[in-house]
Amino acid sequence: MGGLGAFENVITKIERSQIMFDLMKKTMLTGLGLAFLTKDKIEELSKEFIEKGKLSEKEGREFIDELSKKSEEARKKVEGQIEKVVKETVKKMNLATRDDVLNVEKQVKKLVKAIEREKD
Repeated sequence: MGGLGAFENVITKIERSQIMFDLMKKTMLTGLGLAFLTKDKIEELSKEFIEKGKLSEKEGREFIDELSKKSEEARKKVEGQIEKVVKETVKKMNLATRDDVLNVEKQVKKLVKAIEREKD
């Protein structure tokens, strides 16, 4: 049973690595999300421009659509860049990926079956 304990320790470390990776990604995305305009803020800006007579109703709607589109594009671009940086960081830290965890789980299951067959 001592051999299985070692595998359980490896799996636990791999799971912790995955949790840390997810936490890093969420933290970075949350911080960056504050830098982008929300739909509510875009609508608020548009209303201000309309009220001050700088935009017509039609121009206001177009302004909202355009700003919303640009904000979404920027958000997706930043998310992609963050994901790339996080993956590179995880690789440099030599942390296990989700695929690594799944492969280890498969190997452990095979070993458990082999040990059970040996007992019989």
